[in-house]
Amino acid sequence: MAKRLTKRTHEIRRYLLKQIPAHPYDAIIVTAGYFGLSRQAISRHMRALIEEGAVNAEGHTKTRRYELVRSKIHEWRIHLLGLKEDVVWREKIYPMFMDAPENIKELWEYGFTEMLNNAIDHSDGREVKVEVYSSPISHTITISDDGIGIFRKIKEACNLEDERHAVLELAKGKFTTDPDNHTGEGIFFTSRCFDLFNIFSGIVYFNHDERINDEHWIYENGGPSKGTIVILELANDADRQIEDVFNQYASEEGDYAFNKTVVPVSLLRHGKENLVSRSQAKRLMVRVERFKTVVLDFHEINKIGQAFADEIFRVFVNRHPDVNVVPVRANVNVRRMIRRARAVTNNN
Repeated sequence: MAKRLTKRTHEIRRYLLKQIPAHPYDAIIVTAGYFGLSRQAISRHMRALIEEGAVNAEGHTKTRRYELVRSKIHEWRIHLLGLKEDVVWREKIYPMFMDAPENIKELWEYGFTEMLNNAIDHSDGREVKVEVYSSPISHTITISDDGIGIFRKIKEACNLEDERHAVLELAKGKFTTDPDNHTGEGIFFTSRCFDLFNIFSGIVYFNHDERINDEHWIYENGGPSKGTIVILELANDADRQIEDVFNQYASEEGDYAFNKTVVPVSLLRHGKENLVSRSQAKRLMVRVERFKTVVLDFHEINKIGQAFADEIFRVFVNRHPDVNVVPVRANVNVRRMIRRARAVTNNN
């Protein structure tokens, strides 16, 4: 007969499990600090979770990496021709979440149907594979098509130099290759509805992790040779409300329009190149005049050039006085260059 866990033990292990995705190497340390317990005490809980088959561990003591055990519970291969995303949701996905809290059902319905609709309308593929995985604390759904690939399609539609530039356009939001039939909001908001959101296509990897409370869009080599893979992950007890996600990107209280965006400036760089030119700045600011508030996140940007700053904070601002450009997480060097560009504007 299995030993019944105390309420305290259940609380500690639940918290420990939730730390593993964002802190695969130091979940024990994070949990020990939260509960005010020793690392040895939390390590005993971790060993119990490993023995139960809830957690995998790899490596030696100092480099030990933990990950949640995920089990595939469903897989479907479906022809895209004539497919209706709401039917797939209703017949295959909803039954798994019918007893979940309302906010969880709403998040899954929105994100799943948006991403499946993207495959139906934009992939130019023939088939989609839907896979569902469960872990001790979450569900993950992957949607894989055999089409042209999302980043390649954006590159060709917009005449971009590189597929990686498509990541920047998606991060801004309000981007679509079919403006007559789509708003371009689906990927932007879906990425923020879920704890983890990934797109793999061609050489590009597009990632957003809400669990670390940070914009973390990256690109690198790797991905399927054909088509697109979208991965959605959400904790079973997430307290996120879909209304709050949409309201976060309304620039004024009570204004439900999508008129505020956050642009990670680091996406503009190739490797460790410096951001110094006007052409780089122009690429960064393409289409952002569609928003009332544009937050430029300078995290991981050590410095910018005078021409780069001038193009954004003087030239763009003068041409679009109704757009509020807000720099955040800029270091001393970046803030100094921004002030210099703004000073020229004010003097004029």
